[in-house]
Amino acid sequence: MTTTRRLVGIDLARTLALLGMFAAHLATHEGDGPGGVSWLFQLVAGRSSALFAVLAGVSIALAAPLSAVRADPRLHRRRLLVRSALIAGLGLLVGLPGSGIAVILTYYGLLFCCALPVLQWRARPLAWLALGWGLLSPLVSLLVRQALPGPTLAVPSVASLLVVGPVQLLTELLVTGYYPVLTWATYLFAGLAVGRWLQARDGADRTVTGSLVLGGAGLAALALGVSGLLLRSEQVRAALLESAGLAADAWPVLDADRRTGFYGTHPEGSAWWLGVWAPHSGSVVDLAHTTGTALLVLGGCLALVRATAALPWSVLAGAGRATLTLYVAHVLVLATPLGDQGPLARETSTGLVLHGLLALVAGALLAASGRRGPLEEFVHRSTHGPAVPSSPTRPPG
Repeated sequence: MTTTRRLVGIDLARTLALLGMFAAHLATHEGDGPGGVSWLFQLVAGRSSALFAVLAGVSIALAAPLSAVRADPRLHRRRLLVRSALIAGLGLLVGLPGSGIAVILTYYGLLFCCALPVLQWRARPLAWLALGWGLLSPLVSLLVRQALPGPTLAVPSVASLLVVGPVQLLTELLVTGYYPVLTWATYLFAGLAVGRWLQARDGADRTVTGSLVLGGAGLAALALGVSGLLLRSEQVRAALLESAGLAADAWPVLDADRRTGFYGTHPEGSAWWLGVWAPHSGSVVDLAHTTGTALLVLGGCLALVRATAALPWSVLAGAGRATLTLYVAHVLVLATPLGDQGPLARETSTGLVLHGLLALVAGALLAASGRRGPLEEFVHRSTHGPAVPSSPTRPPG
C-alpha cells in the first residue's frame, strides 16, 4: 500500500469518526432499538470517540517514524508536548460556551502525553502494553475512585478550572471525568501499535488490513459475548442494580441507562461492571469492544481505499484532514441559538444531515485546494515551525 493511499484510508476513518461523533451529539436517544434507545445512537455512542483516540495514536506514530525518533528523541517529544499543550489549551477555551457537549479536547491533550515515554517502542511491545493497560486500568480506576471525590461533570474550561480548582479538574481529567486518561490510554497505545505496524509492514496490504478487520471484529464480538453472558445472570443483574441504587425490579431502567451510556465511568459498587458493555463506562469489556470496532473500521477503510483506488477518496474523505477545525466549529455552532432552534439544531430531522454535509463539503474543498484546516495549520506551524521557502532557481549564465 502506498503511503498516499494509507494516509487517505486513515483520513476516511477519521471522517467516519467525526460523523459518528456528530450523530452522538445530535441524534435523539429515544427510539425503537433495544431498551428503548435508538439504533443510530447505540451504533455510534462510545465507538466514535474511541475510534478518534485510536487514530490519534496511529497519527502520532506515523508523524514520528521510529528511525527519526531514535535519531533525535528530544525533538519529537518536544513537538508532541507542544501539540498536547495546544490541544488541551484549545479545549479549555472551546469548553467555555454552553454547547451541551462534553468537549474532549482537553482530555486528548493530556492523553497525548502518555505517548512520550513509549515513542521509541516497536509495534509488538506497544500491543502488549495496550492489552495489559486495557485489562488492568479499569480495575485500578474502580479501586482508586472509591477514595476520590465524585466528578462535578463540568466541561473542562477556563471557567471550570477557576471554579472547581486545578486539583479537582486534574482528577477528573485523569480518573473520574468524561474521557478519563487512565483508561483511555488503552486506545492511544493500541493506535501507536497499529501505526508502528503499518510503518513496518507497508507493503503487506492484505495481511495488514485483513488482520485489522478480522482481529477487530473478533475482539468486538468477544467483548459483547462476555457482556451478554454475564447479563443473563439474575445474580449479576441484582448486584448491578444495587450498585446503582435502584430497586430490584428496575432492570429496564438500568438497561436503558446502560445502552445510552455513562459519563466516563461506571458505578463503583460492583466489580461485575468490569465485564459489562456500556458506552463510556471504562469497563474492561467497554475498552475491548470499542478498540475492536476501531480496528475494524480502520482496516475496512484501508481496504476500501485500496480496492477502489479510482475513486477520489482524498477529496471525499477530506474532512478527515480537518477534524480539529470541524469538531470545534460543530461545538461552537451548538453553543449558539442555532444549536437549539432552526435546521442545525440538535434532535431535529435536518440537524445531523446538515452538520455532516457541511463538514464533508468543507473537507472536500480543503482537500481539493491542498490545504489543511485552519486549526490543523496552526498546530502544525507551532510544532514544526513555519515552512521554509525553497531558494529560487538561479538563472543560467
